[in-house]
Amino acid sequence: MMERLAAEIEEKYRVLTEELADPEVLRDQSRYAEISKAHSDLEESYRLAVAYREARGLLQDAEALLEEGGLDPEMKEFLLEEKTSARAKLDELEQELRVAVLEKDPRDEKNAIVEVRAGAGGDEAALFAAEVQRMIMRYAERNRLKTEMLSTTEATLGGIKEVIFEVKGRNAYGVLKYESGVHRVQRVPVTESTGRIHTSTVTVAVLPEAEDVEIHIDPNDVRVDVFRSTGPGGQSVNTTDSAVRLTHVPTGLVVSCQNEKSQLQNKEQAFRILRARLYDIAQAEHDAQVAAQRRSQVGTGDRAQKIRTYNFPQGRVTDHRVGLTSHRLEAILQGELEEFTEALRAQERAEQLAAATF
Repeated sequence: MMERLAAEIEEKYRVLTEELADPEVLRDQSRYAEISKAHSDLEESYRLAVAYREARGLLQDAEALLEEGGLDPEMKEFLLEEKTSARAKLDELEQELRVAVLEKDPRDEKNAIVEVRAGAGGDEAALFAAEVQRMIMRYAERNRLKTEMLSTTEATLGGIKEVIFEVKGRNAYGVLKYESGVHRVQRVPVTESTGRIHTSTVTVAVLPEAEDVEIHIDPNDVRVDVFRSTGPGGQSVNTTDSAVRLTHVPTGLVVSCQNEKSQLQNKEQAFRILRARLYDIAQAEHDAQVAAQRRSQVGTGDRAQKIRTYNFPQGRVTDHRVGLTSHRLEAILQGELEEFTEALRAQERAEQLAAATF
């Protein structure tokens, strides 16, 4: 079975390579870009397929010579070692090849829109929301992704009620999607005089940014209201009707943006957020129909699900989806989330492999 899979990968890669050199393809930029991406996406699987074929050849050669017999002890020992080594390498490559050919979520390559909102806990939740925002933005920066603020609603004491920002770059959504869900914090709030530990929550939604061709919004379905910004930004922001509120009548979704001084810029940003939310709703409906898919549980995540707890008195962070606890609280809040995301990816791959047929 794996031999056939490896052969099919090699053949597909060969065909794509030939197509890239086809003059007709070279004249069609759109077609060339499509084939070039497919060729690039297949490179790792092709490398593993070639290595698998070569390792299998070595194993077969060693087995054939051993079956012939008439070997001196030294040669026989050498061939037995070759056989053992080739078998181990073959098993390793087979596992890597299985992982490499798993269906990838096409949304992973998209830019992401991240929404962070204070949940239960009043001022303490708003303060922690600001910390979660910084944590995610720093994790994005560690992955060489760029962030752009779209909307902010501030709270007292330096906290935030809601913040929405865009993350751009290679696999932005794939990098950040595991942060979707409810983040719970346990600590003594700065407003607590008796030293009692409180539990507060922050909700995070990570949405793949949708293109116009993926989500069509009928202008007649959107009510546009403009109003005077109430947030910071200077005299010109607060004295002109630059803020924009969009209401999508069919779904009741409401999006407001007031970060920019320009009404046009706020309107454009609001439509980007609305488009991403509508895309997320459409994707959630699709995922509900194919509930066996792992990414409907881990990838986009059930946002009512408690995914992680940050316990300050004990200096620990627990990710409840994989049962992983780390005592690197401060480092994690600085954006060092790799140990969690790697564990979540490994769990996702394991479940995909268990469900896959090769």
